[in-house]
Amino acid sequence: MDGLSFTAPPGSVTGFLGPNGAGKSTTMRMILGLDAPTAGTVTVNGRPYTGYRRPLLEVGALLDAGAVAGGRSARDHLRWLALSNGIPRSRVDEVLRQVGLASAARQSVGGFSLGMAQRLGIAAALLSDPPVLMFDEPVNGLDPDGVAWIRTLLRSLAGQGRTVFLSSHLMSEMALTADRLVIIGRGRLIAETGIGDLLAEDHVRVRCAEPDELSGLLAARGATVARGTDGALRVTGATAGEIGDLARTRGLGLLELSPQRTSLEERYMELTRDAAEYRSEAAAS
Repeated sequence: MDGLSFTAPPGSVTGFLGPNGAGKSTTMRMILGLDAPTAGTVTVNGRPYTGYRRPLLEVGALLDAGAVAGGRSARDHLRWLALSNGIPRSRVDEVLRQVGLASAARQSVGGFSLGMAQRLGIAAALLSDPPVLMFDEPVNGLDPDGVAWIRTLLRSLAGQGRTVFLSSHLMSEMALTADRLVIIGRGRLIAETGIGDLLAEDHVRVRCAEPDELSGLLAARGATVARGTDGALRVTGATAGEIGDLARTRGLGLLELSPQRTSLEERYMELTRDAAEYRSEAAAS
């Protein structure tokens, strides 16, 4: 990892994106003191994670849902974590209910499905009610109801003023969940931005009864107007609201006025085009 520096502020969901091999998991492991950086430092609220006497009270994390002793029950697994960090035992049943595993509390973790293991990992992250939460691909193995649940949970946690740091390859979910994005490639920072800024309005599609007149008026105001093969105008440099106001004041009838936005997947592919370590021959052509 070289030249990678970013922050994840409280009260928001920060999405962490990058191609396979970019260094996302390594970065998250370094935050938790599981890997050591060759240079530089990683701090949580100004201190290294390993410097905290009871680190689970500071950071709750789910990196690998399968990293659990399979012979334990879900309740015993959480009780062990609670005991190791001085967390009240009452929190164990609270988080099991919160993640929907109350009825499976006595079951052996070794018999859990991938989705159930993910929920248990989320329960472990929430156990101490920490101010900072980190999740690596938390929706893996979850059904559609589970995906919607984790999305709502993450937004709720951020709404409580917590820092939520989320890594995922599901662009549709990231677009619905994250406030901010950190994008890396080949161990370097590519972008750190608000998701609204990254997905700002690209252009406006307009169909008008008097396209030539509207085109002239928009061009006079500094907008760029192009005519599509279907006769629709492609306008950049003016918002849909501005175009609508202009047409209304000049008495021009609009048949269509639709803002067009680039998807997160498209913007991500554009930003990481030269940073992918592994790419198929078809994708590279």
